[in-house]
Amino acid sequence: MATLTYVYLDSTAVLGPLATRADPHGYDLCSRHAEALSAPRGWEVIRLAIPDEPEQSTDDLLALADAVREVGLGYEDPAGTGDDQQQRSSGVVELGRRGHLTVLADPDQ
Repeated sequence: MATLTYVYLDSTAVLGPLATRADPHGYDLCSRHAEALSAPRGWEVIRLAIPDEPEQSTDDLLALADAVREVGLGYEDPAGTGDDQQQRSSGVVELGRRGHLTVLADPDQ
């Protein structure tokens, strides 16, 4: 994976490591397209060193699953109403909440 950035003023295309933030002039490319990149006539292509593919990490997914599991196992009623479930005006039943995550009941069950 690589990010392609155009510098129109300098007629330059820069191909480098995958960007960590959005850029309106940057385009993420797969390895195959990064290798086959060509620029318009008169443009210069600068190829920065691109590190080998990083190993896949499941840390974010596991953290999300742990947070949802924790909410599902122990829900403390923040409003103090005594109910283990809260029903919203839309009819959606809220089972638990942790930070910005909310566990909702499956309406088909």
